[in-house]
Amino acid sequence: MAIAYYAEDIQLPAIKKKAVSGWIKAVAETYGKKTGDISYIFCSDEKILEVNRQYLQHDYYTDIITFDYTEGNKISGDLFISLDTVRTNAETFHTDYNEELHRTIIHGILHLCGINDKGPGEREIMEENENRALAILPEECR
Repeated sequence: MAIAYYAEDIQLPAIKKKAVSGWIKAVAETYGKKTGDISYIFCSDEKILEVNRQYLQHDYYTDIITFDYTEGNKISGDLFISLDTVRTNAETFHTDYNEELHRTIIHGILHLCGINDKGPGEREIMEENENRALAILPEECR
């Protein structure tokens, strides 16, 4: 079981893979979950739009699409992250790009742990959980 990082049509972001993987595992454990096979696919807006259209029939850009293959307490999935949208979001929300990237990385994990963000009040709950996770992000990743 591994956490893997790939780049589809862009350069892989400069993240500390080992430290980030440890952080992901630690966050998952706080929800009583173990990590299985998790693949991060970093891509452009165009690629994520293609994935969104092909698999979800959504015709818009997004920062992350999470395909959930979780079984029981072992979270697994493919997580597509548009670095273009991460950058745009960082600018829009006046946030550091690196922080926004890590927020997006953990956002997908939180989905795999069962936290949603589409219903009433769920976005705020997701943001609280993201903030808690970011609070334990290793210093070397900041």
